[in-house]
Amino acid sequence: MKRILLILAASLVANVALADTVRFDQDPTGIAPAGWSCGVTGHGSPRWMVEPDATAPGKPHVLIQSGQGAFPWCVRMHVSLADGFVEVKFKPIEGKEDRAGGVVWRFKDGNNYYVARANALENNVSLYHTTHGSRQTIKYVAAPVAANQWHTLHVEFAGKHLKVILDGKPYIDQEDDHVSGAGSVGVWTKADSVTAFDDFSWGNK
Repeated sequence: MKRILLILAASLVANVALADTVRFDQDPTGIAPAGWSCGVTGHGSPRWMVEPDATAPGKPHVLIQSGQGAFPWCVRMHVSLADGFVEVKFKPIEGKEDRAGGVVWRFKDGNNYYVARANALENNVSLYHTTHGSRQTIKYVAAPVAANQWHTLHVEFAGKHLKVILDGKPYIDQEDDHVSGAGSVGVWTKADSVTAFDDFSWGNK
């Protein structure tokens, strides 16, 4: 009996170790968070900074993108994940061309990765692959995305199987093999979107 309990305890510890969360609360404000690499696919001048936000799910700090660029991204360095999940809480704040927040996974570099995003101007969720710097649509689905409110975007990926969940509701369940193998994970915006991110999680499913 004792041996069984020890095995179960070890299993629980292993499962906990397979996931991680960044809340940005220990990072100084006014600069990009430590351990992250930020840039843009295409042209532009993104501005990724940790800032205070009294509405944050996990107070007091969030990560905000307030610059402009074709497809700004900010990825967690030294993460290599082929199959698993990525999740973030995001708040679309401003943007006349776009008001979007997204997550990336299997990120090889700024030109090759998957991205799922939700857009408050279009009220939809979409799934893309970016290969050789070109973003290609896999699927769009209508979904309510209120501006200036916090939402949870969750993606599960295993081999070709990709599943996108917004605020606890599945919207996209698709197979695609354009980007395979391990890569980093992170967050993403588009154009003039001003978007806040908090409680970024990733791990094995």
